[in-house]
Amino acid sequence: MVTTGARQEPVLPMGPLPFGLLGVLVGVVAGFGAVLFRGLIGLVHNVLFLGQFSLQYDANTHTPESPWGALVILVPVVGAVGVAYLVKTFAPEAKGHGVPEVMDAIHYRSGIIRPIVAVVKSLASALSIGSGGSVGREGPIIQIGSSFGASLAKLLRVPRWQRIVLIACGAGGGIAATFNTPIGGVLFVVEILLVEVSVRTLVPVVLATVTATYIGQVFLGAHPSFVIPGMATPYYHLLKPHMLPAYLGLGVLMGLASTLFIRTLYAFEDFFTTRVKGSYYRQHLLGMLAVGLMIYGFMAVFGHYYIEGVGYATVQDILSDQRFSLGLMLLLFGGKLLATSLTLGSGASGGIFSPALFLGATLGAAYGIVLHMAFPGIAISTPAFAVAGMAGMIGGSTGAAVAAIVMILEMTLDYSVVVPMTAVVAVSYGVRSLLCRDSIYAMKLSRRGRVLPTALRAATYLGDRAQAVMETRIGRLRSEASADEMAAGLAVEGGASFFLVTDQHRVVGFLTADAICRAAARGPTTAGAAADRRFATVTSAASMEAVMGAMRAAGATVALVTGRTGPFLVDTDVEGVVTAQQLAQAMLDEGAFFLDA
Repeated sequence: MVTTGARQEPVLPMGPLPFGLLGVLVGVVAGFGAVLFRGLIGLVHNVLFLGQFSLQYDANTHTPESPWGALVILVPVVGAVGVAYLVKTFAPEAKGHGVPEVMDAIHYRSGIIRPIVAVVKSLASALSIGSGGSVGREGPIIQIGSSFGASLAKLLRVPRWQRIVLIACGAGGGIAATFNTPIGGVLFVVEILLVEVSVRTLVPVVLATVTATYIGQVFLGAHPSFVIPGMATPYYHLLKPHMLPAYLGLGVLMGLASTLFIRTLYAFEDFFTTRVKGSYYRQHLLGMLAVGLMIYGFMAVFGHYYIEGVGYATVQDILSDQRFSLGLMLLLFGGKLLATSLTLGSGASGGIFSPALFLGATLGAAYGIVLHMAFPGIAISTPAFAVAGMAGMIGGSTGAAVAAIVMILEMTLDYSVVVPMTAVVAVSYGVRSLLCRDSIYAMKLSRRGRVLPTALRAATYLGDRAQAVMETRIGRLRSEASADEMAAGLAVEGGASFFLVTDQHRVVGFLTADAICRAAARGPTTAGAAADRRFATVTSAASMEAVMGAMRAAGATVALVTGRTGPFLVDTDVEGVVTAQQLAQAMLDEGAFFLDA
């Protein structure tokens, strides 16, 4: 039980049941948002590339050659004009890949995201993706869902932690619906967005992702994102030990590629910002003109646009084991890396998840081709290395390692490669962390001077009881005690640094040893006049988490530990005191444990 010694109107959190229902509501909006967003992408793509007014768009099949011929080069430029206008006029935070803006809102803006961001992000990202920009749809749908969650939280005036959970509900629901990955959506927000993992945070997020996934399946189908025809015949056999070093080598390669992806993306962002003179319009139009030239070049030489948009058609070709040459695989990898860096570096609106899938699939397939050339007698499946490469690239670049493994499993429904894929992700994540401390999301914030936690740790000290950390050396002073009497009491009590101030044995406040010295130096006063009356009262069995909550509610830096509670606190009931300094020391001690200091 926790009581406070100062009255304050607390911000009351919603109960578990209504808050869970809010999670469902956010999931509904995120699910429909994903459906509408994909329809909007299809509309923009069909109008700009094919001159057709239609919402039907299967990203897993190649776009037929545009009737515009060579003028298709200008399609990304047309999209860039609309993106630049929307972003510059209405919502600058809609620029870029979206997830860092959500992370910034959670850690530095108390979970505040403007409602206009959802509208602008939807339109701008649909224009970027639909016009051929090399970006994905996960960043936009995360920002769209998060914006609704934040707006709902603001409307209902819930506490900050519940606001952040609703943001996570929108993000997880959006990514789950757009990729049909309910478990992966939960894990993604746990690794990237949530600042607390507990029953009270996970239940609403799970409800949101399940709801959003169901809505997505109703309108978009329940099939996986990619189909692997060879999955009926497992192409990885655990009893072949020579294959494990091959996958570990792929993990190293993916860690290097993830680092290259991150460094290249931000190098192009710096290039357009510092070297391309002129306005945002000029920078973005020039970047997308270069992308237009690239996609036309691929169509002219190879018969497909390949690197435009999300690029899932190319990924599907690789997973279907179509015979690509090593040179083409490497060219596709380099082309997608350049196109993505040009698109986002010049100021487009879209995510990095889909480009990372493309990069991982092409480089993983190229690695498999090299192995087959080097060891022709060994049965090596290119799709197997492509699947593992996709997971390694996602895990390495985003830092969402566990989510990457689960999401690729959900997107392919292929469990046969899970063991080597897990190893690839672990090695890729480790190599990238050694070479580049920040993930592709965190680096955007670190370049602004924003520092994010580097790990998700259990605050074990919060489970400690007040009686285990409290200071028991406590002095007593009568409320009417003079400055001289306070000084005398300080001398008599010896090592006591904390004094209760009482009025007929009723505790009315407290003084520290330093406060007594300052009061004596100021001149005639009494203990009652000098006492700090802001304190919380907790039982000896209260956890540190409860103590912190009581201190925050009371606006105090001290909690008095007592064996009983009641309307009046008698000095003999006080067993000890917990101060803000003691809490800080507990945090430092735990930090030293994790850092091995």
